[in-house]
Amino acid sequence: MKVIIVSALLLYTCMQTAAGQTAAVHISIDPEVTYQTIENFGASDAWSTQFVGQWPAEKKNRMADWLFSADTTAAGQPKGIGLSLWRYNIGAGSAEQGEKSGITDEWHRANSWQAQSGQLWFLQAAKERKVKQFLAFLNSPPVHLTLNGRAFADKGNSNISPDKYDAFAAYIADAIENIHKTTGTRFDFISPVNEPQWDWSDNKQEGCPYNNDQISALTRSLSKTLTARKLSTKIVIGEAGQLNYLFDGKDKPAKGQQITAFFDSSSPDYLGNLPNVYHNILGHSYFTTSPRNTAVQVREEVAKHVQKVNGLGFWQSEYCILGNNAGEINGEKRDYGMDAALYLARVIHDDLTIANAAAWQYWLAISPYDYKDGLIYIDKNKQDGQFRDSKMLWTLGNYSRFVRPGAKRIRADIQGDSTLLVSAYKNTDHTISVVIVNSANDNKHISLDRKKGQFRRLRSYVTSEADNLHPLAANNSLTIPARAVVTVTSIN
Repeated sequence: MKVIIVSALLLYTCMQTAAGQTAAVHISIDPEVTYQTIENFGASDAWSTQFVGQWPAEKKNRMADWLFSADTTAAGQPKGIGLSLWRYNIGAGSAEQGEKSGITDEWHRANSWQAQSGQLWFLQAAKERKVKQFLAFLNSPPVHLTLNGRAFADKGNSNISPDKYDAFAAYIADAIENIHKTTGTRFDFISPVNEPQWDWSDNKQEGCPYNNDQISALTRSLSKTLTARKLSTKIVIGEAGQLNYLFDGKDKPAKGQQITAFFDSSSPDYLGNLPNVYHNILGHSYFTTSPRNTAVQVREEVAKHVQKVNGLGFWQSEYCILGNNAGEINGEKRDYGMDAALYLARVIHDDLTIANAAAWQYWLAISPYDYKDGLIYIDKNKQDGQFRDSKMLWTLGNYSRFVRPGAKRIRADIQGDSTLLVSAYKNTDHTISVVIVNSANDNKHISLDRKKGQFRRLRSYVTSEADNLHPLAANNSLTIPARAVVTVTSIN
């Protein structure tokens, strides 16, 4: 029998409409019309896990369950959001330098791979909970290879000289090999460069700027090293600080147009012919999400330029709510509730349905800060403290828990309400997930149908101000309350 999952975002108690009532909004799903293949949903371990991995076992296991578990209780309640990828920060060693690192906040320093016991605990916890994909990333070369001996740059210049690229590649390969020996986990992906467009010349965190030609040369060195050591890890490139730099770069011509630079065979920085370079370009959705017309326009451009390169895909590889977003929402101050969750849902929807993102990855899985940057929030305490989930965590779960690796986005048509955002996905096990975003303050009555089939035995999973993926019985005629998130499942 085919199991069908319908995921409805930003909606609450799915209730059968009264007999004879006509649904105001009609949603039609066509599994035969397919778009991109979804590879994963993820989040990063920076920077808190170095400390939280030392917390009491009961607390850190609860947080790991929230992030990684795809299990359910006997009552059918999901234990977590089932992330399918975990981003692991291979640090530059600023933590070992202590105050001499120049990075004032020790929670923003990072250990070299040889001294990461807290992070390794979460890496193993992810593996134990059946997370299948792992990505290692670096914000800076290791400090013993940088020009200034620190993990941040001077005056916006790249902090490593080309004659050190081979040594940098060896550092990365050593990390991949030794972490595999320690944990049994092999990194599927390695991302050696992060947000190369920014100067990284302050002392807030590890970071290093690069021009495209420097990224190309470094990647070639890393490719050569991985090949020589017979490592299967794929190199992912781009990690643009905002999506515009994937297709434009008028303000930073040496750092922009990354799609063309790295994947156009006529480019001097072409990398598409290297056997271990993964054919996806990575970018971050920061500063392009508001107002909505800007969000749409930027993502249309991303999709258009990616489509020009045969076989190329796009990953949205880092996002949290930053800045003031054209007055729509401010990144400052924690938000445990639905305001931030609904905004996040819109960003995910736009990245998946307009930019055709094949992966969607969040920034801080665990945050100690008074900012809208965390899925889970903790006290800024290195040994122990309080921790709390957010609605952003569970809203991401309406995608990550039910849209699994290998799923194809499929056609979803909506009639009757232009404020609802709808997307649909067909998983490899023939389950279908339909995600509906309703940011309105009023309920929405909807009806669901499937071309060449029908939904039966529906079950919903509700995320709202009161619930987190709470399971409820449902029907294909649904009353969707305001400002909530729902996942509906069906056996067909």
